[in-house]
Amino acid sequence: MDALARDLDAIFNGPRRGKDRNVCFTLLVTDFNKSSRVNYISNGNRADVVNMLKEVIARFEGQPEMSGKA
Repeated sequence: MDALARDLDAIFNGPRRGKDRNVCFTLLVTDFNKSSRVNYISNGNRADVVNMLKEVIARFEGQPEMSGKA
């Protein structure tokens, strides 16, 4: 997961580091059949990740259910 985070950060931000980065990402990963455990990686700090997740949950809860599978 750490290597993936480094690769994603390089893809999104190139050589920029620290406060010079433009893109903050969070990737959530879970098993299809065992959704009780979720792992995440992020290049942001925990407080920012919590705020991003709250925004996403609010957005999802305000949307109608999608019909069809991805």
